Amino acid sequence: MSQNNPSDGGRRPRADAKRNRAKLVEAAKRVFADRGATASLEQVARDAGVGIGTLYRHFPTRDLLIEAVYQQETDRLVEAASELASTKAPVEALREWLRLFVDFLEAKQDLKAVLETLIGGSEALYSGTPARLAPPIDMLVERIEATGLRLDIAPLDLLRAIVGVGTVRPGGDWKPRALRLIDLLLRGARTTS
Repeated sequence: MSQNNPSDGGRRPRADAKRNRAKLVEAAKRVFADRGATASLEQVARDAGVGIGTLYRHFPTRDLLIEAVYQQETDRLVEAASELASTKAPVEALREWLRLFVDFLEAKQDLKAVLETLIGGSEALYSGTPARLAPPIDMLVERIEATGLRLDIAPLDLLRAIVGVGTVRPGGDWKPRALRLIDLLLRGARTTS
């Protein structure tokens, strides 16, 4: 949903409306993760400390709320690349970002279950994710290569390998396996070209 509401003449939202929207998205993330697809929107509103009317003013449908949660998680992951690049050594910045990517996948799986239960699919929501994640991972890999190190793997293939860990053998232990894979893949970056 747009930050500018056409019904109010396109005015920018008030500060309290922005805060309420942010609280609703954070509460929805927690509630959907804890309670799954059956979680009530009333519970989301309660956890956010607002009324159900406020929730529906911001998110007229459950789908729009789920989309907002997913987009926020994607935005955070994209923004984290620049933050890590400015504070960490190149290999460590990529390692930390890939760990955040694993956390993102974990949240995405929670949302995917909700979406599939409610609307029978989530492909439209997720279809733009690779294009959004390509620039940050490309930048992090370029920083590594600028130091004379090589990865010998395409940046998006790093992400695909991590996604594959949970896809090939999903289960409760996928996250530790994904984190081990990150360490394994990045060990090769320590070898000079």
